[in-house]
Amino acid sequence: MRPKCARCGKEMQQRYVPMKEWGMEGPVCGACYSAGLDEHYPGDHVRINRG
Repeated sequence: MRPKCARCGKEMQQRYVPMKEWGMEGPVCGACYSAGLDEHYPGDHVRINRG
């Protein structure tokens, strides 16, 4: 059984740690992490794959 997202409750493939100012406890899924970025930090968010 995989861990569940603290925000949406779905099973997670990849876990992300929410920012402290989001006021959330526990890891979140990628979709909820992206949603948190959009809610708390306006503007464009570009992810760079460095590898």
